[in-house]
Amino acid sequence: MGILSRLFGERAVPQPGQPNQRSEDAGRQLRQMVLTTPPESMDQRPTDEFPRVYGVLMDWPIGDQVATIFSSSTGAASLYTTSTFGIIGGEGHEPVRAAAIAFVRAGDRLFDASTPTGVFPYPEAGHVRFYLLTFEGVRVVETDVASVQDGTGVCAEFFSLGQEVLTQLRSVVNL
Repeated sequence: MGILSRLFGERAVPQPGQPNQRSEDAGRQLRQMVLTTPPESMDQRPTDEFPRVYGVLMDWPIGDQVATIFSSSTGAASLYTTSTFGIIGGEGHEPVRAAAIAFVRAGDRLFDASTPTGVFPYPEAGHVRFYLLTFEGVRVVETDVASVQDGTGVCAEFFSLGQEVLTQLRSVVNL
């Protein structure tokens, strides 16, 4: 069973009488759920390959919206946004799975530069924020978008790996 199945169950079926949720809140809610669910609830345990970091979220503003790329050590990958668009899953496709795992593996290299956090705001315009899901809690690193886009920043390689996850997700939904 994949990480998303563990979070949502085998099938998500709307229950009669439940209030309709705003579709533009769905990405925010999924992001918050991933950031606040303990690793053991998702069957995540330290391994030789992933001793500290089991997942990564990359938030960056695009115009008036924020895009979040989520990747896990299982190969799960999703795109959440603050608009009504998103892509959930992707681990059923080898290129997505490989990109997600590479992104999480690289997250371990940012561990020492990150700081523990218990709050998860979106970054301000002109910044990108990386949340590392670790077995010890969530950690965060933030940098300016210009330095990662021009390749000069400490997080430039990490940003590129997140972009590769997005590229692979987009390729499986033909965007």
